Amino acid sequence: MLYAIIATDHPDSLEKRLEARPAHLERLRQLQDEGRLILAGPHPAIDSEDPGPAGFIGSLVIAEFSDQEAAKSWANADPYVAAGVYKEIEIRPFKKVLPT
Repeated sequence: MLYAIIATDHPDSLEKRLEARPAHLERLRQLQDEGRLILAGPHPAIDSEDPGPAGFIGSLVIAEFSDQEAAKSWANADPYVAAGVYKEIEIRPFKKVLPT
């Protein structure tokens, strides 16, 4: 089943985010290589593709996991968690309707 991993950043965590980004992206590439990643990306703090020093306020990952506990376990092991970027992570089941 698909799950939406909705993470919220701690304030002023841009530097930590940038430092942990390579390891974070590597984990996402593993999901992609396994054919389980639907989409992933950050939420800019301002209405801009490149928010510069304004940074980001969180992330969204939609991927396939065996169950909600597996999604939670995967999310909690993210390098952004270890680096202190994420303040909160919410896991929700997700049903993809479009595109087909």
